[in-house]
Amino acid sequence: MTRHPTSPGLCLAAEVHAGPEWLARVEAALEATHAATLILDGVDGAAVDADAARPLVQMAQRRNVAALVVDDWRTARAVGADGVHLTPRANIDEAYRAARAGLDEGSIVGADGGTSRHDAMMLGEAGADYVAFGPTDSEGEDSQAALVGWWSELFVVPVVAVGIETAEDAADMAAEAPDFIAIRLPHPGDAKPVSEWAAEILSAISSAPVSAAGAPA
Repeated sequence: MTRHPTSPGLCLAAEVHAGPEWLARVEAALEATHAATLILDGVDGAAVDADAARPLVQMAQRRNVAALVVDDWRTARAVGADGVHLTPRANIDEAYRAARAGLDEGSIVGADGGTSRHDAMMLGEAGADYVAFGPTDSEGEDSQAALVGWWSELFVVPVVAVGIETAEDAADMAAEAPDFIAIRLPHPGDAKPVSEWAAEILSAISSAPVSAAGAPA
């Protein structure tokens, strides 16, 4: 199928830090971006701390925002999250099946296909709630933009462009007509105030031209 161009929704990706200051920053970012989903991951690739994640999950859910934990379905279950986001790996099919089996019925399980179109199609056929593609070192057919555009044009399962950190990158991804763009929340010392940062992201997405992959049929 060919998808008609629409402005993609937003997900907010944020590290899990303890304390009221970070909780307030994440909540402000959800408010400013109108994000539909909060994706929580550990600091510098570490496992998500359940005690620190729990208040973030609860805050998101009070706002009717789905909260996902990166890779760890056990922690997701322990903190009452809505599901998991699986990062790419060689055995992504096994990770997907384990998450489905370990979580309650109706939980969200989304997965990043990496640069493998085969893995992405396998995940879609297996019932993933969404397929994601992140930044790659590749160009041409294996670039993130190419993979997002390919999926958006051909498949019904929602596609999420993950790992987006700047307004410029957000605009580039919006041009490929994904269903959602996952924007990473910067640390307080690394960026402008949340409201200004969010306004730039939203403006970039809304003004992005849509590529041929997202053009009307």
